[in-house]
Amino acid sequence: MDGAETGWPHQRAVADRVFRGSLAVTAALTVVGAWAALTGRGGGALHGAQLSLESLARVAVGLTIMGVLWGWLWYGIRSLLLARVVGLSAEERRAVFRSRMDGTFDLAALLARHSERRIRIVDMIGRRGRFITIGSLGFVYIYSRIAHEPTPAFLAMGLQENLLDAVVYSWVMLGAYYTSGFLGRVLYGAQMRIMDGTLARANCLLITTLWCVAKFLIVPIGAQLAAVFPPATYAAVFAFVWLSYMAGDTASEVIGSLFGKQKLRVWGIGEVNRKSVAGTWACFLASLALCAGIAAAQGLPREWFVLALVVAVSNTAFELFSPRGTDDLAMATANALVCWGFGAYVL
Repeated sequence: MDGAETGWPHQRAVADRVFRGSLAVTAALTVVGAWAALTGRGGGALHGAQLSLESLARVAVGLTIMGVLWGWLWYGIRSLLLARVVGLSAEERRAVFRSRMDGTFDLAALLARHSERRIRIVDMIGRRGRFITIGSLGFVYIYSRIAHEPTPAFLAMGLQENLLDAVVYSWVMLGAYYTSGFLGRVLYGAQMRIMDGTLARANCLLITTLWCVAKFLIVPIGAQLAAVFPPATYAAVFAFVWLSYMAGDTASEVIGSLFGKQKLRVWGIGEVNRKSVAGTWACFLASLALCAGIAAAQGLPREWFVLALVVAVSNTAFELFSPRGTDDLAMATANALVCWGFGAYVL
């Protein structure tokens, strides 16, 4: 259901519930991570997640560069595009980048004055520009490391080193959730969809929190993958789980925004929740092309091409049917479980 049909009081209530849920989940993960770091325990899943001055300094530097400076850059780029491409006035842009939770953001009036397609395209550029440029470099770097050093730690995406980053970033996003000041605009500005209306920050916070959950979950799942796949295939497994998800998710939003007709109604956190057939096909084809290309490049047996098809179908199904904001966690986790089943019962 599109949130615009239920009115601002309901939307604000949903935004507050998302905040409280994210707060509870982040607090629980913080306790789990702190317990593992202080005791050196954790059933093996969190082994090695330890605090040190060096790790804290690394997190602070990473947050400053990636969260603040990089976010500021793409906040500025998106603001410029909203002015030049969409035609938003200075006051309209200020309304877009505020928290939008005071009941004054009128999405219907904005869409009556400006092109929805152009708005979707600029939203896509801001979101994907901020994350795909850095995220793709990170994933490609890890893939290269696994290819040269196939260890279980890298198969789990090196997440034992990144759990602290995820928890700290989640707390920072919680702290900036309601503010319309500089930090709120920078941290949320590039990724807040206009089409989500009042619930834009709720959607962003949900994605951030579930990505934090994914980092905790994938460590034990990665260990299981390492147990059923030979080390020589770790790089391919990583690509099937993570690179295919990134390729499919990105292609879906890019192609859907540029060429798709937003007719498929989906459930999610946002005032307008629609996807396109073109974006759905783009997700499937991009996932399949990447997985099949990896299998061919590494000379893997024909069974891997069947796995490529299954992963592509899984990515597409979870991208389309998962509630908006949850698809990142759903796609990556499903890919990992599909690959685990393939390794355990087919290889």
